[in-house]
Formats: sequence, structure tokens, C-alpha cells
Amino acid sequence: MKKLFLAGAVLLAAWSTRSQTAVVIDATNPTNIISRHIYGHFSEHLGRCIYDGFWVSDTLGVPKKDRIRLDVVEALKKIKVPNLRWPGGCFADEYHWRDGIGPRKQRPYMVNTNWGGVSEDNSFGTHEFLELCSLIGCEPYIAGNVGSGTVEEMAKWVEYLNSDAKSTMTDLRRQNGREEPWRVKFWGVGNESWGCGGNMTPEFYADQYKRYAVYCRNYKDAPLLKIASGASSSDYNWTEVLMKNVGPNRMWGLTLHHYTIPSGNWGKKGSATAFDEKEYFSTMKNCLVMEELVTRHSTIMDKYDPAKKTALVVDEWGIWTDVEPGTNPGFLYQQNSLRDALIAGTTLNIFNNHSDRVRMANLAQTVNVLQSIVLTKGDKMLLTPTYYVFDLYKVHMDAKKLNVNFKSPDYVNGDAKIPALNMSASQDSTGAVHITLVNLDPHKKLNLQTTLVGVNWKTVSGQILTSAKLTDINTFENPYTVKNVAFNGAKKSGEQLVIDLPAQSIVMLELK
Repeated sequence: MKKLFLAGAVLLAAWSTRSQTAVVIDATNPTNIISRHIYGHFSEHLGRCIYDGFWVSDTLGVPKKDRIRLDVVEALKKIKVPNLRWPGGCFADEYHWRDGIGPRKQRPYMVNTNWGGVSEDNSFGTHEFLELCSLIGCEPYIAGNVGSGTVEEMAKWVEYLNSDAKSTMTDLRRQNGREEPWRVKFWGVGNESWGCGGNMTPEFYADQYKRYAVYCRNYKDAPLLKIASGASSSDYNWTEVLMKNVGPNRMWGLTLHHYTIPSGNWGKKGSATAFDEKEYFSTMKNCLVMEELVTRHSTIMDKYDPAKKTALVVDEWGIWTDVEPGTNPGFLYQQNSLRDALIAGTTLNIFNNHSDRVRMANLAQTVNVLQSIVLTKGDKMLLTPTYYVFDLYKVHMDAKKLNVNFKSPDYVNGDAKIPALNMSASQDSTGAVHITLVNLDPHKKLNLQTTLVGVNWKTVSGQILTSAKLTDINTFENPYTVKNVAFNGAKKSGEQLVIDLPAQSIVMLELK
């Protein structure tokens, strides 16, 4: 108690100093683990994410296993991608899994009616996706078809994947080259059932979820973690109805989808690369709405589930801009700037700080779609600024969340203001403490006087992600304009950690 009282006194004293911000990080009573699954990704049959992203032509001159592009795989392995969501998205509720198994030349073609009206040959299906996950070393997260599928279809997909008994489904799996079951754990029962997944009411979907979920069986050594299709942004009634009518004992997770729209207008979202400070400010203000959404949805869940059995799964998030000029509007291809990296860092800090309830999340999407971490063009590949944020933040995976207390300075634009500073902190199994900090203000650096309670440390090192302009991007001609470099703006001063946090930057610090 004495240590906490002293830390609080330091905090109050520093708040009175306008040029400095006091921060207290308390390691004496960690409340929960930050699940590595918060750092998941999403890969839908959309644009060039699967076809011409992960899955390429036999003739493309890049390292491949079968047709899986291995330079992309290696990039994802480096950031320790924990799970990958597939096949959608809206596509999931028009996808019939049996079309994507067996000899590829015999697989039927389909029209992707949600995204561009293109024909797909189903050459990338269940076996190919699970091989991709195996190469990355991540958990598969499959979204099942409730919108246009049947209970039997979903039940047999689970059996095909997870059963080790002898049955028609398991014989078919073996015939297609896989003897052992994959034991897929994460299972989504539908997607956006309020919209493209069937335009259902929450009451109707709750009944459908219970019906479908009954027949998604647990097989030997393969218990399912069933995830219900949850709310869009601030539809708090959807969460209320699902928690009341389904309850925490029938679902491991309940989803939330929220996208940051720069303009706030879905009709004219704004450019990924050509924006001024006013639009940057509105974008970051819209990004910070995630804090309110997670808080309010969690409060509703707490009412029905005080033990926090059910995870809040934010399995679609990120910035959504207008597509790049000259590209197919149905392919959702957008560039990725320092602004997007600031969105990623801010959002991941929010998830870390709410990791008692948020235990899984998936950035939309992995390759060539929306807020991608990888872009490809023929045999070229680049890593976006957002990729480098995930590289910085991987230190939080499965670490103990530490409580952080501070009062953020304001970032002011005209008559409006938002908090300039956000952060999260954790302690890993070796005792090292990691702090991730974001300064949204493009003009002012922040001086942070940080007190660490219950932490014994001697050294601090760090990395920073920033650039000269908010609109800076990585291109195929100049792929390393925005990347992580060493950060030397933090030092030990007595028992305090003093940080000079540059404008428009993301910083990761390691204390040992």
C-alpha cells in the first residue's frame, strides 16, 4: 500500500507540471494475461488476398510450397502470427466447403458475388488453408456458413476436420491425402449475421446459433471453441440479446466488428495516401471510438457473464479507405501509411488494456486487402508500416498485463481535441517489462516521467516507428521508408524512467 501511495503522490505532483506527463506502471498485482490471439489476422476470399496473395501461379518466380507463397509465410512467421481467420467475412456465408476439396481439376467454379463478381476455381480450399496455417505455425480460425448453408453441412465439415473415427467423412479426408485430423479449435458459427450473413434479427440469430452449435461436435482431443456472430460497432442491443438468449456456457466468444472510416462516411471514405491534418485528426478520433465500443460491449457481457467466460472477439478491425485509383473497387486494395500504423498501435493498446475480456482479434486483412500487413506485385513483396507495429507489439503475447495510470495531454485541432498519448504494458515470463507507447500528435513530442512500482530493472532499450510525414508509405520501389529503428530516447533517472516520445510515433521499450 505504501508503494502505491507514493506512486500516486508522484503522479499528482507531475500532473501539475505542464511540460511533463506522469505515468505510473504497477507490476505488483497483474490482473490477467494478454492472449497472443489478440494479434490474429484475417484472410478472406476477397480481391488479391488469397488468389495472387497467398496462393500464386505455378509459373511465378518466387519460392513456393505447392502454390503457397513462402516469402509471405516467412514474414508472418517473424511476427508470430497466432491465428488466421478464413474463408471470410461475407464470403464465408456463401462458401460450401465440399467445393474446395478433392482433385483440383474436378472442383467446381463459383462466382464471388460479394467481392467483384469474379470467378474462383476453388483450388484454394480446406487442405490448402490448413497447410498454410501449418507453414506459418498458427492456429486456424474457420468461419462456418450459416447464411446459405445447412446444419448438416457445417456438422460434416467439423467431422471431416476433427474426427479420428472411421466414417464416410473421415474416409473422404484420408482419400484426399490427410490421415490424421487437424483438430481445428476456433470455430465461427456464421459471420455478420445482421447483414451479409443473412440479414437476421438478433433473436432469430440466437436461435440459429444454438441450433447450429449443437451439431458442431467435440471429437476426441478436439474440443471446439465456438464463436458467435456479434455486433457491428455500437449495436449494443445485439450483444444484449446474444448474452441473454445464448449465454456464456454455449459460446466461447462473441464477435465485434468495427472499422475506422477517415471521413466517417461510408460513401466517400477518404484516400489512403492523400489526406491533410484535419482528415488525419478525424481518422484518429474515429479510431479511438474502439475504446468506448469495447468498454460498453464488455459491460453488457459482464451483466450476464461476471466470470468473463465468454471472450469478446474483435475479429474485424482496421482502417477502411477508398480503393487505390485504377484498381477494382470490389478488391478493396489500399495503400498503408504511417497514419495506419498509428491506428494499429492505438487499437492494440486498447485491446491489451481490455484483455480481461478481449482475448482474440483479427486485423482486416493480411495481404493486399484493406489494412494489409503485406502487399505483393508479381514477384515483389513489401511489408507495410502496419506490419512493423505487429513486429513491435509481439512482445506482449501471453505476458502479464500491467496496470498503467496517466493523464494524457491533448492533441488539439481547431476546436476539437483527443488524447495524444496511449500505451499498454506487460511483463513476460523472464521478468522483462515491455511498454508500447503511441503519440498521435504530429507536432509535439511528449516528455514522460514514469514510475514503475514492483519492477526491478537496470537497463532500457527500445525501437521506434515513425517517419517525416503522416502520408509516408512503403512502395515496391522504396520498400523501407517506414520501418522500425533503434530508439534512444528513454533513460533511467534515479528510480524513474524518463521518455522523450517524438511526435507521430510508436515506441516499444524493454526494461530488464
